[in-house]
Amino acid sequence: MSSPALPAAAPSRDRADACPGALQAHAAADGGLARVRVPGGTLSADQLRTLAASARELGDGHLELTSRGNLQLRGLAPGAETSLGARLAAAGLLPSDTHERVRNVLASTLSGRTADGHLDVRSWVRDLDAGLRADPVLAGLPGRFLATLDDGRGDVAGLGGDVGLLALAPGTVALTLAGTDSGLRTRPADAVALALAAARAFLAERAAQGSSAWRLAELTDGPARVAARLEGHGGQHGPAVQVPDPLVTGPVGAAAQLDGRTALIGVVPLGRLTADQADLLARLAAEAQLTPWRSVVVPDLAEDAVDDAAVDLFRGGMVFDEASPWLQVTTCAGRPGCAKSLADVRADATAAVRAGALPAGGARQHWVGCERRCGRPQGGVVDVVATPSGYRVEED
Repeated sequence: MSSPALPAAAPSRDRADACPGALQAHAAADGGLARVRVPGGTLSADQLRTLAASARELGDGHLELTSRGNLQLRGLAPGAETSLGARLAAAGLLPSDTHERVRNVLASTLSGRTADGHLDVRSWVRDLDAGLRADPVLAGLPGRFLATLDDGRGDVAGLGGDVGLLALAPGTVALTLAGTDSGLRTRPADAVALALAAARAFLAERAAQGSSAWRLAELTDGPARVAARLEGHGGQHGPAVQVPDPLVTGPVGAAAQLDGRTALIGVVPLGRLTADQADLLARLAAEAQLTPWRSVVVPDLAEDAVDDAAVDLFRGGMVFDEASPWLQVTTCAGRPGCAKSLADVRADATAAVRAGALPAGGARQHWVGCERRCGRPQGGVVDVVATPSGYRVEED
């Protein structure tokens, strides 16, 4: 089955992309907002400690998990990004000043650790990140440009990556463009080179169209025209495949690894990880993986350490119950972070969850402080919109 065709023309952008980074903070109502890119979502214990200390000493004490497996610090004082940048660079979280905003790379959760995928994409993450940083041209990618690396389990391929790799079998990889199958196929060893070529082709096509598009789908016939530019780059053509639909939630709970150890996956309510929680994660494992569903994977736990780790994380506020309402609720920043918001939506949503009084019952719902509906997730969702007289509930 082929993927549905995209519209021939997409909305144009009338301004340059000003997506925040670690060095280019966004001025929010509660202070500066800095975004730290974490390719593949993987953080070492030392990096978690650095982020926790930065959140306490420079920000509001929290690390916000984003839908791209990145992190945000809020409440920064003017000029604090200078100190933040130095800390991140020392921890290996800022390997390039020029390319730091373009390192948006999602990878399959638990790839190489569980048997769900065809191959281990962790080497793709390292090679793609290195390739992005090595090419001066690719520093021109918009801060919203996204790469997805799916090992075949279908968890991130449907999340709308501008460029993506989807393993169809142990030896065959599909290139996806704007979340659709391009028809181009390659070997795993050549896959990263094809993805980098596609990123360059996006920039070339954007320039040819005189566009300031932030995403490939915003170009006129973007996927088809970028695919045409890749002819001769080593990719072969294959039968069209349906790119998996986006997952509403990722894995939650305990997962048995191939090596006999265990990974714990806990959801962070509303994606607000406290500095204390980050320090706890650093004590429990050598590394952790952030996911696009605002959860955290604690991998490689020995059998005798699983129960204690689960108890510590649960007491620290993380959620391991697939039926928990926390898995169904997302919010925008709301007050005090956003001057346009009519309500403190995080506090209101939290109170509704704790009272068992969510307005749409068990339905997936997104609470927002104004009609812009920032942060709205993909797929079917009920909007809970703040108004001057309370919240309005809108079915999708």
